[in-house]
Amino acid sequence: MRRVVVTGLGMITALGHSRKETFDALVRGECGVATITQFDLSRSSVTIAAEVKGFDPSSVMDAKEVKKADRFIQLGLKCAKEAMSDAGFTQKPEGEIAERFGISAASGIGGLPRIEETSLLCGERGPKRITPFFIPSALANMLGGFVSIDQGLKGPNLASVTACTAGLHAISEAYKTIVLDGADAMLAIAAEAAVCEVGVGGFAAMRALSTRNDDPQRASRPFDRDRDGFVMGEGGGALVLEEYEYAKRRGAKIYAEIIGIGESGDANHITTPAPKGEGAYRAMKAALRMADKNAHGVKIGYINAHGTSTVYNDWYETLALKKVFGDSVPPVSSTKGAIGHCLGGAGGIEAVIAVSALEQGTLPPTINYENRDDEHNLDLDYIPNAARKADVEAVMSNNFGFGGTNGVIIFKKV
Repeated sequence: MRRVVVTGLGMITALGHSRKETFDALVRGECGVATITQFDLSRSSVTIAAEVKGFDPSSVMDAKEVKKADRFIQLGLKCAKEAMSDAGFTQKPEGEIAERFGISAASGIGGLPRIEETSLLCGERGPKRITPFFIPSALANMLGGFVSIDQGLKGPNLASVTACTAGLHAISEAYKTIVLDGADAMLAIAAEAAVCEVGVGGFAAMRALSTRNDDPQRASRPFDRDRDGFVMGEGGGALVLEEYEYAKRRGAKIYAEIIGIGESGDANHITTPAPKGEGAYRAMKAALRMADKNAHGVKIGYINAHGTSTVYNDWYETLALKKVFGDSVPPVSSTKGAIGHCLGGAGGIEAVIAVSALEQGTLPPTINYENRDDEHNLDLDYIPNAARKADVEAVMSNNFGFGGTNGVIIFKKV
């Protein structure tokens, strides 16, 4: 079977406009959550989010083209450019290289701010006022469309729209495409930018969000006893994947190899995880079975948890981890305390973080962990509040989404 490796990484979050800026800030225990600046908060019950500050979209696309792309596309372009440059593709691929180089993109919601803005305009001034750029700017798959044009990638152009698992599924689909010889290289990219009145209001109506408006830095607290919901984040993560021999021939730097992927469905409830994390358990077991076939005896040294800071997710994910690993659960952390929950972008961002932890031998912490939740037996090693040096062989990243869709990926040093 064709082996698939990671050769390029890119990331933009509330903590930084690059992979290095974000990961270094995570290791320092910083938090990107603050009062929302992107819309009027006078009617909102939730006023905090992890926004990307100071980003100029004209830094990644021509100024006159900016209006044609919603913010999630703009953020996605930023991390895609970084990942391609990091992989050594400083110029657009040409010929057969371009034809064998594809895209697998993801967004959970797509251009929600543009949809909100246009709906209000239509209601006030009528449909004739709608710009012809509206539909192309808002479609979730247009992230891959814009990036493929920008980078000249002519291989498969795929899109995953599977809620909070979308980013991980984008990597999974890219992996499968290379394994099945549909491409030699794939750019997997996930981005989300849904911090708008209807986006925040919608999640607030579900009572999914933290209401610690007066203490934003401590609002997202995964696995902590006093967690009261997630904090919305925005950003993007991108990974260049290549067939192993192909990467070796061109002298690429190899960060990690993908050795396991696992996917499952809860068939339980549209928003609540399956009882006791049964769906998450099956996804992790599937990924570990594949990993054992590809790298017999591999030991997972770190898990980047989905860890949303909601009561049921953190409880059920912990139960699933205990069922999978027994008394030997590896160190676990959720980076959502620092960068918020980036929804469909989370899987891409957190995969980049997991690979960075593997490469640098530093495990990022779960910040804001202050009180153990004894009621739900949340007693794992959550790497509380301070990063940890650890030379690990393999890492796992988990993502679970509304609709009961679960995804797990395992990366190993080469």
